[in-house]
Amino acid sequence: MTATARVGLLGIGRIGVGHARALRDLPRVGELVLADVAPGRAAQVAAELGISHGSVDDVFDTSRVDALVIATGTDTHADLLVRAAQAGMPVFCEKPVAMDIASARRAIEALERAGNLNHIGFHRRFDAGYTEAKRRLQAGELGDLRRVHMVTCDMDTPDPSFIPTSGGIFRDCLIHDFDILRWLTGQRIETVYALGTAKGDPVFAASGDASDAVLVLQLEGGVLGTAQTSRYNGAGHDVRMELSGTHGGAVVGLEDRAALRSAEPGHTDLPGPVWVNFLERFEPCYAAELGAFVDAVCDGTPSPCTAADALEALYVAMAATLSYQQGRPVAVAEIRAS
Repeated sequence: MTATARVGLLGIGRIGVGHARALRDLPRVGELVLADVAPGRAAQVAAELGISHGSVDDVFDTSRVDALVIATGTDTHADLLVRAAQAGMPVFCEKPVAMDIASARRAIEALERAGNLNHIGFHRRFDAGYTEAKRRLQAGELGDLRRVHMVTCDMDTPDPSFIPTSGGIFRDCLIHDFDILRWLTGQRIETVYALGTAKGDPVFAASGDASDAVLVLQLEGGVLGTAQTSRYNGAGHDVRMELSGTHGGAVVGLEDRAALRSAEPGHTDLPGPVWVNFLERFEPCYAAELGAFVDAVCDGTPSPCTAADALEALYVAMAATLSYQQGRPVAVAEIRAS
C-alpha cells in the first residue's frame, strides 16, 4: 500500500487529453508522465498542463512509473496490454480490449498469468444515473424486469480517419451499452439481431461499418431489449437507458440536458443546452473511474472492471457485427465458442 502512485499515460488524442487533465487533478497521482507515438504531441500537452512527458518506452519503465493508462487507438490495445503484463505493471486501458476475440484472449491470458491489476474503461459503471437504476432494480422497486431500451447516439461525427480503425459502431459505441446492461441487470445477452445502414460519409460503407443501427436483444430469462445508435444525431449527444418492470420503470439520462424535444402542443421542453459529445456528458465518470484505478493501485484492492469482464461485452459486440453483416439473429454463444 502506498499513499500515491506515479502514472504513465500513453496516447494523447481526444480522450487522452481528457484523461491527462483528470489524472493531473487526482490527489493520489504523485507524478504523471505523458507519452505518444508522436513525441511532439505529448510534449505540447504536457507543457499546457504543467506535467512531465517522455517516450513510449519511458511509460513502460517501472523505475519511473508505477502504473499505466492506455488511451491509444483500439487496434493497439491488445499488444500494449501484453507489454504491460510483461512489465508487471498495473494497467488501465480504454475499451475494447481488442479488435477481435483471439487478440482479446491473448491479452487476458498475459494479464492473468502475470497477476496484473487491470481495469478496462467502461465509465458508465461510475455514472450516478446508472448506479441509481441498478439500486432500484436490486431493491425490487421496478418489480420483475421485462424490457430494456438503450440509446447511444453521437452529435459530433468522428473524423473520417477514425472510422477504419474504430472497430465499427458496435465495438466502439454500443459496447458501452452491452457492458452496462450486464453490470446493471446481472444478466447476459443471449441473442442479438442488428440492422444497420451506411449513410453520410462514404468511409462507413468503405469500412464495412454502419453509420446508424438498431438492435433487438434477448437476455437470460427472457427479458427483451432494444438498442439504437447513430453517428449523426442532430438533436444532441444522446445516451439513455429505459428499464421497464412489473412495478415501475426508471430512465437513465432523462435530465435537463437530454437531447429530447417534444412535439406536443403546449409542452415545455427541457431547459438544455443539450450535451454535444461524450467527453462533456461523462466527464465526472472519467475522473471517477481513473480515481478508482489509482486507488486500487495504491491500496492493492481489486479492479472494478477487469479485462475478462470486458470480454463479455466484446462477445456481444462481435455477435452484433456478424448479425449486421449476415442479416440474421446471432446467438452470443456462437461467438463465445469460436
